[in-house]
Amino acid sequence: MIHLVLPSDETRRLSFYLAMEEYAARSLNDGDDLFFLWQVEPTVIFGRNQVIENEVNIPYCREHGIEFYRRKSGGGCVFADKSNVMMSYITRSDEVQTTFKEYMQMVTEMLRELGLEATSTQNNDVLIGERKVSGNAFYHIPGHSIVHGTMLFDTDMRHMLNAITPPQQKLDKHGVESVRQRITLLKEHTDLSIEDFKKFAAEKLCNKELQLTEEDVKNIETIEQEYLNPIFIYGKENVSL
Repeated sequence: MIHLVLPSDETRRLSFYLAMEEYAARSLNDGDDLFFLWQVEPTVIFGRNQVIENEVNIPYCREHGIEFYRRKSGGGCVFADKSNVMMSYITRSDEVQTTFKEYMQMVTEMLRELGLEATSTQNNDVLIGERKVSGNAFYHIPGHSIVHGTMLFDTDMRHMLNAITPPQQKLDKHGVESVRQRITLLKEHTDLSIEDFKKFAAEKLCNKELQLTEEDVKNIETIEQEYLNPIFIYGKENVSL
């Protein structure tokens, strides 16, 4: 598998990395599978079929400078920040179950090499012990499949819970603790730093590296415009930005 690397370490909007997946599938995925890791400033990402008002606490996000974007895969609402690692996997396949199974097996085996008790579920989650450390979603374009997921290394728990909670549902201390009991953070199970983990994952999952060019970046930015379109994000016209 090929590890994709951007020409600079600049942190970009989440929409850029969604566009990068598409570009990789349409323009780069002629043979080997592709993989890359990325991080973003505090951002909410929600599924293609979700109604934004039902899933994203828009006032909270605006108050705290949290961006929000819609993705083309299904699934639920996710909060990401620089303390999370996001992963993208691109392969030439239209087989949903096969693709997910192969990807989940790769991720769980990679975590097991760190000595962790990692397993996967039918809901496309990765667990350490009985608690969730990674959630994943899938979509395909003709001839290609894209899987993307989170890896909870660390996170701002208050933002994670409030940013994806409708305003009328106030979270008290008990609510935070309840969610915290169902998830785990990778930092609790390894002495690796987040940068060391990213290096470890890339080395274990990939045997080649491809550095994208500035021309590739421009093409990705062109695709990104669809993800930045308010109609795509909100699912309707005449929105108040």
